[in-house]
Amino acid sequence: MPEERLQKILSQAGVASRRKAEELIVQGRVTVNGAAITELGSKADLQRDHIKVDGRLLHAPKRHVYIALNKPKGCVTTASDPEGRQTVMDLLRGVRERVFPVGRLDYNSEGLLLLTNDGEFAHRITAPANHVKKTYVVKVNGALTAEQAQEFRDGIPMHGRKTSPAELKQIKHGANPWYEIRISEGRQNQIRVMFNHFGKLVEKLRRVRIAFLELDLPPGRYRSLTSAEVERFRKLLKIADDEHS
Repeated sequence: MPEERLQKILSQAGVASRRKAEELIVQGRVTVNGAAITELGSKADLQRDHIKVDGRLLHAPKRHVYIALNKPKGCVTTASDPEGRQTVMDLLRGVRERVFPVGRLDYNSEGLLLLTNDGEFAHRITAPANHVKKTYVVKVNGALTAEQAQEFRDGIPMHGRKTSPAELKQIKHGANPWYEIRISEGRQNQIRVMFNHFGKLVEKLRRVRIAFLELDLPPGRYRSLTSAEVERFRKLLKIADDEHS
């Protein structure tokens, strides 16, 4: 096999997402043929080189696994937590393969989360260029005005860069209304920050759909994606069979 960037190899081997893999490299936790590698541009060949993460030898996954989880509130979207909080991995009892979360939901958010050991699949779902829509339902401590709602849709300043256009629909009225929101970005705490821009606090946030995939599980439960769902994602993400084998 040709040499590939180390972070891509780690991702494809199911160690972590590419972004997390980059952190592992920079922290000096990855070795190639016994030498610690800290340069992000470094390349290797998984078939030829001995690549270790925290002393554990890497192997290409025997099969790709795709899991849908209904992440409950009060649970972190990481493989481990230095504060000792419950992680999404604690909910995956019975899953033998080493998987990692695709994107994230923050501690106080809940809903649909994908996990996999297929690095290319994870990369393409989270890549902004692919515009994969995620749908959320959100309870807020006050309604937006018509002008604010339009500004929300058009994009608001966030960390020096305007948010991409969003779809926003009020689905329940009252003092604490519910909104349905569709966005293709996944910036940290984005929806909470967007409502906070208008002086509103998000009281509940649940992701109910990723692309075509609907949340159909009770909190804390998971299931494997069906072969038809995986194939539909592959077509959506334009993943060819030879990239996926």
